Amino acid sequence: MTVTDPVLVLTCIDDPTSDAVIEELNSREVPVVRCDPADVLTGRLSVAAQYGAGASSLRTTSRDLDLAKVRSVYHRRPSPYRPPTGLADHDGRFAADQARHGMGGVLAGIRARWVNHIWRSLEADFKPSQLTVAHELGFVVPPTLVTNVPGEARAFANAHDHVLYKPLHASQLQSEDGSLSVIWVDEVSLHDLDDSIGTTLHMFQQRVDKVADVRTTVIGANVFSVRIDSPHLDWRRDYEAVTYSVIDTPDDVAKACRRYLERFGLLFGAFDFGLGPDGQWSWYECNSGGQWHWLELETGLPMTAAIADLLEYVDD
Repeated sequence: MTVTDPVLVLTCIDDPTSDAVIEELNSREVPVVRCDPADVLTGRLSVAAQYGAGASSLRTTSRDLDLAKVRSVYHRRPSPYRPPTGLADHDGRFAADQARHGMGGVLAGIRARWVNHIWRSLEADFKPSQLTVAHELGFVVPPTLVTNVPGEARAFANAHDHVLYKPLHASQLQSEDGSLSVIWVDEVSLHDLDDSIGTTLHMFQQRVDKVADVRTTVIGANVFSVRIDSPHLDWRRDYEAVTYSVIDTPDDVAKACRRYLERFGLLFGAFDFGLGPDGQWSWYECNSGGQWHWLELETGLPMTAAIADLLEYVDD
């Protein structure tokens, strides 16, 4: 079936957040095509992109899509490009690389509203870049060091009480039993800062004096802030121990969040802050593809509707 002027949703098969957005769009009778770009390696997605002359199209197992007719794109959580089953290691890696670069270029050429565009999201994914822009825009940024020099790390720890280690990227790691392994934000001591630091880059940050955390989700012109109370330094360790409450966003913080997204060319951002005992909001990070739907379920904030508004209503 050929779909006219649809919203294109790019995500994996198991994504309840996209499910909620698609259900909302369906209720508004907005056509939707959902696909996982990595399916180009599984046979479930066909692509024919012509340049210089001709049209470009995608075909899923149930939909045909002219890429020039896309209304908007919701770029959520596509699967990684994995080598096709049955190919030798060298051939498999070659196939995955070709698919990644081919699909990335084909999709990036879609001239429509993106939430968020793949290249803009990639640029905004690097924490040192985030810290630079956050500081320029006036956010309260805790002293932070990125280094692979053990002496620099020890000097930083000596200069600042209560130093945290934070991963520069949320890498997908597996334990020996195959389960996912998570590296939590945690406090480090001088004893921890040995010469192994020289093997790669690390990020260290002065611990924020906080009474709670805040997740501020910005969707277009909408700003939703939720206070997160947890007994843990990293509240993600135990969701069962977390409580949530809707709070107002200070005007200066809301304005700075919007300027931050404008700087990176984004329409969506999930900002994390530490809330100090004096009410100060200290910057942690901004995830351009961060989770938000569970907060709507916990608080009733109309985030799904806000996402659907961005995808449905497109400027002429």
